[in-house]
Amino acid sequence: MVDFRSLELFYWVAELSSFSKAAERMNTTQPAVSQRIAALEAEFGDKMFERNMRSITLTRKGRMLADYSERFLRLRTEMLEQMAASAAVTGTLRMGVSETIARLWLNRFLERAHAIYPNVVIDIMVDLSPTMRDMLVKGELDLCLMLGPIEEREMANLHLLTAPLEFLASPDLDVGEEPLSIETIRRFPIITYPKATSPYQFLRERLSSPNAPPPRIFGNSSLTTIIQMVKDRIGLCVIPRVAARREIAEGQLKVLETRLELPAHIFTATYPMALAGGIAAPFAALAHEISRTFSPDEVAPDTASMPDLAP
Repeated sequence: MVDFRSLELFYWVAELSSFSKAAERMNTTQPAVSQRIAALEAEFGDKMFERNMRSITLTRKGRMLADYSERFLRLRTEMLEQMAASAAVTGTLRMGVSETIARLWLNRFLERAHAIYPNVVIDIMVDLSPTMRDMLVKGELDLCLMLGPIEEREMANLHLLTAPLEFLASPDLDVGEEPLSIETIRRFPIITYPKATSPYQFLRERLSSPNAPPPRIFGNSSLTTIIQMVKDRIGLCVIPRVAARREIAEGQLKVLETRLELPAHIFTATYPMALAGGIAAPFAALAHEISRTFSPDEVAPDTASMPDLAP
């Protein structure tokens, strides 16, 4: 008799194209997964996967079963969401968070989440958005509060925050008359997110000139370090204003007017709409709710104990 556990294991093997990753995702062993798949193949009298040394692929029958498995498991998820009390929801949520969100309202989110879902373990990693995006697509994370949106694998994206990027500097740094021209900006070291991120690439493109040396753009994965370097007058920085609102309110940093228009950062709660959404969806909705009540004018909490990675 085919049971839900076997279908769920089969689904994740098909989704992740890996017995070992499916075992890790479902907190079991690879031999246990292999045994379940073998039982399914015996039950239906056909192979579900073509196996070779490097990869596995679904057979025609396997694709049919993958479709039915997802439909069964989606229906079960919908049933549990509608019927179960929040205190009855159990499991582990693997969540990635950008440092910007961590500095703004992560503590508020965790307080509410633990109150509503006391039996869910939230496993948090704070990392760069490009890294978290790859992990989400590979099924290694269930939910990310990060720079988005992304469209791979039928991702769901709930808007959290639109945060304009700004040039910031120490009030003690003589930058000249504002608004600063591109030529003036090029005179200073610029500290921003690492090379793989969109702000770095945008600045590199807009500030480069064939008639001048390359701009001095320094990538850093820590917002705390970026802000401290600018407070120490090492150069200018390009980060969202909201990420440094405490320092701006206290007069340690100031926003510069420039002739270079910067794009905005859009943060989303992103999760796969497939089975991970069963536990990720309500937490994404909670993050969306909290983001709507958050005011960018609030004074930031003390960030001394905050995680130390930028978005």
